[in-house]
Amino acid sequence: MKPRDILKEKSMWIFGYGSLVWKPDFAYKKSKIGYIRGYKRRFWQGDDFYRGDKEKPGRVVTLVKDQEACTWGVAYEVADSQLDQSLQYLNMREVVLGGYMTEVVEFIPQEKGQDSVPALVYIATSDNPTYLGPASDKEIATQIAICRGNMGNNIEYLVRLAEFMRVYCPDVEDDHLFSIEAALLNIFNDCGGIKSPDQKSLLVRAT
Repeated sequence: MKPRDILKEKSMWIFGYGSLVWKPDFAYKKSKIGYIRGYKRRFWQGDDFYRGDKEKPGRVVTLVKDQEACTWGVAYEVADSQLDQSLQYLNMREVVLGGYMTEVVEFIPQEKGQDSVPALVYIATSDNPTYLGPASDKEIATQIAICRGNMGNNIEYLVRLAEFMRVYCPDVEDDHLFSIEAALLNIFNDCGGIKSPDQKSLLVRAT
């Protein structure tokens, strides 16, 4: 199924794997935690509006194709009167200001016994002008540590995503995400700041 086909439906699912997991900011009928196959989550997209600016773009996640990988997140069902409003909002948030494009993926719910559903997902590719691409965990963490945009600091984005995974997907190891989080904590430890992962919430509020 292509994006234009799913957009013709009266009800559809939207899969979030970044800030959408904790801050959807659009009306929806229900949500489900689950995953998609064939993609890995990476902090390879630049953000010069929400978590950074033109001079210091932040780092946010996108999806990169990998047949051996899966990415966990939240799918939201929008229906009827919610459709147009939600899609208009997401188009501005993800496409116009974020540099993302749309794809359709198969969403598999975490709860056993539930069928998979097609879901719309927003992906930033190397074709967009704010794409930053791969870097070491330390380089990405260093960039995240100093960036701030219209929605707040880049640190909050990283910390809230890591917290979501620990709370809602406790058995899932996201090496890329957790390695960058660890690198960020090391940066602040070296500066005499954060002493343990339990203090991450203080880090978000203080920066």
